[in-house]
Amino acid sequence: MGSDIQIKLERPRVELLLERYKDRIGEDYLGYRNHVYRTITYAMHFLDYDEQFEQLVETAFVYHDIGLWTDHELAYLEPSEAEALNDNEQENWGLNPDALKGAIHWHHKITPYRGPHEKVIEACRKADWIDASKGMVKKGLAKSMIAEVEQAFPNHGFHDTLLRLAKDYGGSTLIGGIKVTRGIVKL
Repeated sequence: MGSDIQIKLERPRVELLLERYKDRIGEDYLGYRNHVYRTITYAMHFLDYDEQFEQLVETAFVYHDIGLWTDHELAYLEPSEAEALNDNEQENWGLNPDALKGAIHWHHKITPYRGPHEKVIEACRKADWIDASKGMVKKGLAKSMIAEVEQAFPNHGFHDTLLRLAKDYGGSTLIGGIKVTRGIVKL
């Protein structure tokens, strides 16, 4: 893993996939889009920019939280997985369904992931923890690298969106937070 982080400002696959959900995501679109770009950037860094993983990582991160908007659920991992797997099959993308599902299913796992497709799933898990924590959890990245990614892809209120959705779907921020924790955090 190099000491520099490579930032791709344009990812045509991501734009194409996100476009399908733009209306459903609504005002949260730019914040979610940039979250997707930040997490892809971190994951690809952990994967040493190995192109064999790029389509899977891009696809997994487009879909990883999509159930928040498609199903209006705080326990959104399964709806997000189902949406990704269905589109993978219907569109004949040819992505490994177990790796795609795993990258989505385990992205909130607290402890390191061990098992099939470990390299890509673990890279995605670490990437999401960095971004979900706003860089407080670094997973070995330098603070300057995280700042560079955050500057390229501003937050646009993404973390506030998560709090708002927890309140909207859970009845209150506290109850929503508990439901999120019970529904998506894995050990």
